[in-house]
Parts: sequence; C-alpha cells; structure tokens
Amino acid sequence: MNEARIAIPSTLPGGLEAGMGAHFGHCDLYTVVEVKEGRITEVSTLPNVPHQQGGCLTAVNHLAQNGVTVLIAGGMGMRPLMGFNQAGIEVFRGTEAPSVDDAVQAFIRGDLQPFSREFACGGGQHHGEGHQHHGHSHQH
Repeated sequence: MNEARIAIPSTLPGGLEAGMGAHFGHCDLYTVVEVKEGRITEVSTLPNVPHQQGGCLTAVNHLAQNGVTVLIAGGMGMRPLMGFNQAGIEVFRGTEAPSVDDAVQAFIRGDLQPFSREFACGGGQHHGEGHQHHGHSHQH
C-alpha cells in the first residue's frame, strides 16, 4: 500500500501526540493522517459528527466523503464495520497504541490486524447446533 488517508478516533486536540479515542462513534474528533510510501506527509483533524442524524452510519459517510481509506479504531460494532467495508474503507484494530502516532507507525510497519467480524462488539459468535435425539416411548 503506497498511499493511504488514515482516520484515527482521538482525544482533543487531535494530532500525532493525541491519545486514541476508545470507541470510534464517541470520540472527540478524528486525526486524519496522509501516508505516502511509508511516510507521514500530512496531519489534519476532522470533527466527529453528532450521532443523532442517521445513527452509526453517519460517521461512515462523513469519513468516506472526506476521502478516508483506512480507519484505525479500538472498538466498533457490527453495523458500522459493515458500513465501512461497503464504503471501501479498511478498518484496522489499534487497541494497543497509546497515541495516534504509535497507531500510524504500527500501520506503516504492517503490525495492525484488520478488524474483522470476530472483533466487532456483540457480533461474530457462532453457536454450534446440537442435534438431540428424542427417544420414542411406546404406550400400550
């Protein structure tokens, strides 16, 4: 990946020194980092949008409209994850990173795990279906 526009939910005031926001929907703002050929070329911030207008997918559309191609997040539910995937935004887990800069460097090194359905909050558990055989009782 030569080029990416990465959004990281972060605490105020944003930027590379900022802490990671715990959950993408409730962060103060996003730090948006442009990466080209393994180097950070530009850092900006993007305010979060209020959740009331359109629920969890508002943030997806907001980031997509701002040209974001990668999101690094700590926690996320199933619906927004699917929304990001549909919008062509790759989501990576950045739970270990203490700051935005650490998360971006980990991404550049290829150390981050893609966020998949198993990690989504409240989704992805597969329940085994047990087949029970009922004995027939013969009544005469």
